[in-house]
Amino acid sequence: MTTGHVELPESDELAGVLLDLAVPHEDINELLALRGRMTTDPGLRRLLETGVHKLVQDMGRQGNGGGSPRMPEGSGAPARFFPVYVLVAALPYVRAYHRGRCVPEDISRRTLADLGRHMAVHRRRHGVGGLSIPGWLALHFRGEIYQLGRLQFQRSRLGSRIGEAVRAAGLPLGPDDVALDVHVPGFLGPITPGACDRSLALAREFFARHFPEEPYRIAMCHSWLLDPQLAEYLPQDSNIIAFQNRFRTAYEIKEADDGDPVGFVFGDPKLPLDILPRRTTLERAIGDHLRAGRHWYQGHGWFEI
Repeated sequence: MTTGHVELPESDELAGVLLDLAVPHEDINELLALRGRMTTDPGLRRLLETGVHKLVQDMGRQGNGGGSPRMPEGSGAPARFFPVYVLVAALPYVRAYHRGRCVPEDISRRTLADLGRHMAVHRRRHGVGGLSIPGWLALHFRGEIYQLGRLQFQRSRLGSRIGEAVRAAGLPLGPDDVALDVHVPGFLGPITPGACDRSLALAREFFARHFPEEPYRIAMCHSWLLDPQLAEYLPQDSNIIAFQNRFRTAYEIKEADDGDPVGFVFGDPKLPLDILPRRTTLERAIGDHLRAGRHWYQGHGWFEI
């Protein structure tokens, strides 16, 4: 996709655009106040244009590495909010791509609104507005991830180890064949079996209709939610165990990854263990496990959809 002149919405339009992207209300005034600087400061303007061009080049192509906006040097609000302006300025190209794929408006809107959720995560962890992992949101704004009900699905490919596991199971697929990466966003309620079933049904229909050249037969997931140790603490009828039971283990990596569950469950991966709350079964499981000197690990699984 080629890009022309890069523009941000005018100040009186920007607030509405930010609201459509679910940007937290407490961040909007600061984003509006900084808009002029983003368009008049020559250095920031060049970075903005470069960021948009890199983001939208090869729009829709899986695995493009150049999509993450580069942060300006320094700190403070301009650096923290800079990736947000890049994503907002790229919106016309994102929406044009979605229209070209006939992506329904409600799916497009809910997918791009994940920007606001991640800004809420940033404020929860750091106490100020910003966007911590712009490279992740770049996937949404490049047509690689879609919010379909409770779950998100990323157009991806089987890696070597998970591809070999699929092939060993007798399927005519292997490394580098297309597959859907399943992601479980926070702030959207429990991952009940019914909600997951509905999401999977939506995914089957969505990708068959809008990406017919990519026949997705495998769903995979790489997450702390698939750590089998959770079964030591959670009841067998819990939503997380039901989610785990959908997957066949592809491989195991015994490299501790304690930050992910702490970050997702408590909001900040760097919280000291001695202050982690014990209000719910899951909170007690995550914290007590670590306080006992044990570790959490990423699980890697797949199933046929």
